[in-house]
Amino acid sequence: MLLGCIGDDFTGSSDLANTLAKAGMRTVQYSGIPSVAAGRDVQAGVVALKSRSIAPAEAVKQSLEALEWLQAQGCEQIFFKYCSTFDSTDQGNIGPVADALADALNAHKVIVCPAFPGAGRSVYQGYLFVKDALLNESGMENHPLTPMKDASLRRLMAAQSAYSVGHVPAEVVFEGAQAIAARMEEEHSAGHRMIIVDALRDSDLEQIGAAARGLPLVTGGSGVALGLPANFGITPAKVPWQPQTGKAAILSGSCSTTTRAQIDYHIARYPSLKVDPADVIEGRQTPQEVAQWLAETDGLPLAYSSANPDEVAATQARFGSDTAAHALEEFFGKTAHIMVKLGVSRILTAGGETSGAVVEALEIDKLEIGPEIDPGVPALRASDTLVIALKSGNFGSEDYFEKAAKILGQG
Repeated sequence: MLLGCIGDDFTGSSDLANTLAKAGMRTVQYSGIPSVAAGRDVQAGVVALKSRSIAPAEAVKQSLEALEWLQAQGCEQIFFKYCSTFDSTDQGNIGPVADALADALNAHKVIVCPAFPGAGRSVYQGYLFVKDALLNESGMENHPLTPMKDASLRRLMAAQSAYSVGHVPAEVVFEGAQAIAARMEEEHSAGHRMIIVDALRDSDLEQIGAAARGLPLVTGGSGVALGLPANFGITPAKVPWQPQTGKAAILSGSCSTTTRAQIDYHIARYPSLKVDPADVIEGRQTPQEVAQWLAETDGLPLAYSSANPDEVAATQARFGSDTAAHALEEFFGKTAHIMVKLGVSRILTAGGETSGAVVEALEIDKLEIGPEIDPGVPALRASDTLVIALKSGNFGSEDYFEKAAKILGQG
């Protein structure tokens, strides 16, 4: 294995795996830390953790365990992948995990770059933009678990990391890999260990990737990985895919603006069922009922708990945010498990926590990477009879769900 990757959620990990596979790396995504060695043909291994919203100490522990396994596979470089909207709190988990990995790898010039222009995320003068809006004005300020109230990556990282934070501005990035590497050395000499790097275009990310050659640790969104395979002499290749026929169904727990627009589009065209958190918590709506409805309903049925910020706030006020979130994750995981038993062979999920719960409930050990559905979202094969698509909340076009079902079934 050449490149070892640690992802802080399942959808982001599949996003990264998709980027590496498109660039020509033979890539496998693992669900949690594997118990056996990787195959000899695996060039990039992506260990998907569900560590974004847990206690920082536990996130660090899991990440270091993933690092240990990846090092045992012979990895030459480690990539820590987090969300392109830098989903985190003042306590973490991006900073604490990056610190721990840097310490373990003796890494002193650590790139921090969540940019993903293909999905509308760019970094300019150290500020993170979502399309034409600052992060804290993009809808992410209403995220139920990790509300983002600031767009300054330097301030966000400084609040989380024990180390000084530097910056490589866009005008240096535009000069290419050598200029980026030289500026990073200057930032390191000035005492900075975590270095925010601006990026507005895919070409910027490719140059940042080239500048990362030989660095023990790189961190960021999947976009930074665009330039990493070339450092190992790997060139782009077509991703193989075997489509899966059979019943398709959708589970959505994401409350993002993008997903809610996708749900509105879908409701107008396909059967849909609202999952009410209060009914779930109080036992009036069960996984068995919802799974059976999804399995037996014609077309492309959708079950969703996605709601607007006011509805989310009301639910959290009534039950508590942790109780509501845990109940819905458990609900969707059990629903997916029953759906598969009822013969559903194509599952689409929306939302990082929902996707993680589904993968864990289905006890999926690893995922084969297929073709890209939308930027950052690949088709994934879980077994000989099951394919899935794990979508981060803010990803995908308006007609994403019908597009995903088609690609899963036809390639």
